[in-house]
Parts: sequence; structure tokens; C-alpha cells
Amino acid sequence: MPATHEVFNQPAPLEDYDVAADDALLAGVQREGAGWAAEELHELGLLAGTARARSWGEQANANEPALRTHDRYGHRVDEVDFHPSWHVLMDTAVSHGLHAAPWVEDRPGAHVARAAKFYTWSQVEGGHGCPISMTYAAIPALRHSPDLAARFEPLLAARSYDFGLRPPLRKDGLLAGMSMTEKQGGSDVQANTTRAVPQADGSYRLIGHKWFTSAPMGDVFLTLAHAPEGLTCFLVPRVLDDGTRNTLLIQRLKDKLGNRSNASAELEYDDTLAWPVGEPGKGVRTIIEMVNGTRLDCVIGSAAGMRAALLQAVHHASQRRAFGSLLIDEPLMRNVLADLALESEAATTLMTRLAGAADRAIRGDEAEAAFRRLAVAVGKFWVTKRLPAHTAEALECLGGNGYVEESPMPRLFRESPLNSIWEGSGNVVALDVLRAMGKRPDTVEVFLAELARAEGVDTRFDQAVKRLRAELGDLEDLQHRARGLVELMALTLQASLLIRYAPEPVSDAFTASRLGGEAGRTFGTLPRGADTAAIIDRNRPRV
Repeated sequence: MPATHEVFNQPAPLEDYDVAADDALLAGVQREGAGWAAEELHELGLLAGTARARSWGEQANANEPALRTHDRYGHRVDEVDFHPSWHVLMDTAVSHGLHAAPWVEDRPGAHVARAAKFYTWSQVEGGHGCPISMTYAAIPALRHSPDLAARFEPLLAARSYDFGLRPPLRKDGLLAGMSMTEKQGGSDVQANTTRAVPQADGSYRLIGHKWFTSAPMGDVFLTLAHAPEGLTCFLVPRVLDDGTRNTLLIQRLKDKLGNRSNASAELEYDDTLAWPVGEPGKGVRTIIEMVNGTRLDCVIGSAAGMRAALLQAVHHASQRRAFGSLLIDEPLMRNVLADLALESEAATTLMTRLAGAADRAIRGDEAEAAFRRLAVAVGKFWVTKRLPAHTAEALECLGGNGYVEESPMPRLFRESPLNSIWEGSGNVVALDVLRAMGKRPDTVEVFLAELARAEGVDTRFDQAVKRLRAELGDLEDLQHRARGLVELMALTLQASLLIRYAPEPVSDAFTASRLGGEAGRTFGTLPRGADTAAIIDRNRPRV
């Protein structure tokens, strides 16, 4: 290479580290009852930090899924083809139980362990998390029909990735998809027009069009359609028991901003066989079980995106020199990186708390169930909203190197808005928070009780909680104020967790900058006195 092209002052790729070596994550896993999963978590974390795993993620996105509607003879096949790297990512996720294993593991903390592994492996590639998440969330909804659950749940929870079009009960493992949205309704599922016609054997036949079907290559789908009894949830298999294909006609795959490795489709039902899940006419009540799970995964996936972007920024700044010193030694860069780290730690700590609430709620803890109902929606609103700004700032830390496609940052950035849209945009979720508080006052009580556990330590936090109580007590123009209210709920909840569980430099800087009015509205405006060195050192890539 000519001397003029000598390469220097360029950071090496971030690889050969343990993605699970994350202080906030490990402390949360231990605290929420899943410390027993540490060995497998680190095993997965070491794999996730390899150049090989990074390559799988890159290849799965560079070689996008392709739709085959017909075979060479003109027969309708409606199959989606994927690059081999996609299947490696999926097989790894399923074999580690990220999809649904906790539902058959009768062990406290199983859902926390699953959340931690989902968080760790999602940092490799986010798109394949979609079918993994929906399979996890499908099982509690399916349990509304015990006969269907008895048939399909063991295979949905099996740690075997068995891709392909075959009768579900002849496979070693199954994956579930979701087919809810229609073009005229979006989140307003009552506006759906898909019809369900009852049959003599208890099944139904569906006729309609779905605008967004996530993971159309799945084995079974939960969907909504109007039956004579009203809007009803249904289970739709892709392949029938006799080996013939159900009439799920994939019209096209969506050309999306991000999430490129994952297929999303428009789907046509044309006399499609389906089985009712739950009580006919109570479809929304049934499907809300699935929403609880997928919204939690929106928080987990967004926390994972923050962590992945943060590590790239810290790694780059630790090796790149400018104006005679390493970037990470410059006070202004340290302010930015520490601020990004605070946002990431707050998201991760909240994620583990929500996973713990879900685990205990599933095991019958009514107070935790009430907390989960409200706090998951609050977390979904806020953490997913913060991810795009966080990723953009982390990308900027890499300068031009972060803007080119060889960098992992463009993929992280394109993926970043997804979770704020999926399972309800910000307005939908904010309204759901109001709905939960109105229908179940106990959710407010347990939420405030959670905050009270941190009172008396930091006056800025105490004043924020006082403001929140006043806001909750003011019912005038509540819908107009909903976003501001939910934001304050999220920030006080995150601050309460950090005050109780994080080192003082973290909790003090977070409370000062998010609740104390001592910082601006962009990252990198932490107040003087913030211990940026301690915050950053907790968030360096480690083996």
C-alpha cells in the first residue's frame, strides 16, 4: 500500500467482548430473581460479541427476505426465503429459549432470564427479534382456549428451530406471528373489516385483508376478525393437518425504513380456516395478553439498542485521537458519553424491573400484576421514544465513520423508531395509560408505592414525585396533557430505581439532569460536578 494510504488513528472493530458484561443488567437480573441464569447469559453474551455474530447480523440485513408467491408450475406457495445468516440468528435465539421457554419452566425468575437473554442477543441484530417476541407473547393469549394451548404450546415453547411449510403438529418447534392491523384502522382494531364465518365443526372461515402481518413465515398466527358475536381473536395455521396449505395469500412484503432482515407482509384471507381463541366477541380482551408481552419486548429491544449504540460510541472514543488526545479524555465528549450511558442504564434498570414484575404477575402476585399493567405502558412510551435521539447522538460520536454503511450505526439508527410505532404509537400508549388508571385505580396506588420506596434520599426526586401526585390529581384536560404526564411518570420511575440500586454518581447525575432542571434538552449537558469518569467506566465493553 502506498505511504499516502497508511491507515492510522482508526479504531479497530468492536469485537471479542461479552455483551452480557453489563453492570446494570447483571445487577437487575440478580435482584429480580434470575441470578441462576448467569452462566448461560454470559455464554450468549460472549457469542454476541464475536465478529462472527456481527457478520450474521450484517448479512441478514444486506440480503433481505424475498417473497415467492408461486412455484415454477404456477402453484401458489406464498413462501418467504431468507439468507442463511437469518436462520443462524433464529436458531441461536430459539435454542437459548428467547422465544417462549419460560412458559414451560416452572422456576421463579424464568421470564427475567429470558428478558436478559433477549436484551443481550438483540444487540447483534434487532429484526429477528420480531418473531421471537411474538411467539413469547402468543402463549398467554392462547391459554384462553385450553384445547388449543394443549396442542400448540409445547411446540411453541420447544427449543427447536424448525423452519419450513409443514403441518404444525409434525414439526419439532413452532413460531407464532401476529396479523391484526388493517389499512383503514391501524390501532383502531374495531374498524377492522375482516369477517369470520362460523362452521359446523366449531372452526371459522376468514375473509379479509391485513395491512401489516409481522413475520408471515411463521407457523401459526393470532388475528382479529368480526364474527357474529363481535370482534374475536383467532388462531390461523399456515399449513393444515392434512398437509394442504391454508389460504394465507401473501400479496407483498413491506419495504420498510429499518427492520430489513425481518419480513412484514400484506396478507389476504380467502376462506381461510381459523379457530377461535378465547370467548367469541371478546377478541380485544384476549389479545391484550399478547400486547402485554410484546410491549415489554419493545422496552427490552429499545434498551438493547441504546446499549449497543453506547458501546460503539465509547469504544470509538477510547481509540480515536483528535487535537492531541483521545476523544474520551475530552471533557465535552465525556459529558456526551456519560449522558448517553445514563439513558442506557435507566432503560436497562427499568427493563429488568418490568421483567421481574411480569414474572411475579404470571406466578400470581396481584400487586405486581397491577404494577405491570401500568408500568409496562409507561416504559413502552418513554424508552422507545428516547431510543432514536439516543442512537443519533451515539452515531454523531463516530462522526463520518458512523454515517457510512460499513458501520453498525446506520442499521441501529434505522431500527430505532420501530418500537415506538409497533404495538401502539406514542399517542395510543399514552391514552392506554390513562385508560388503565381510570379503570384500575389500584395501578396508580402500586405505582406510587414503588416511587415512595426511594423518597427521602434526593430532594429533587421528592419534588418531582410531589409534582406527579398533583398532576394525577388534576383531571382537567387530561388527554391534552397525557404525554407530559406519562413522561413524568417514566422519569420518576427510572429515577426511583437508580436511587435505590445504582451507584451514587449514576443516580445523582440522572436525577439532576432529568428531574432537577440542571441540564438542557440535548445529550451532553450534564451539570458541573457530574462524575462522568465513573459513569463511563461502568459502561465500557468488557470480556
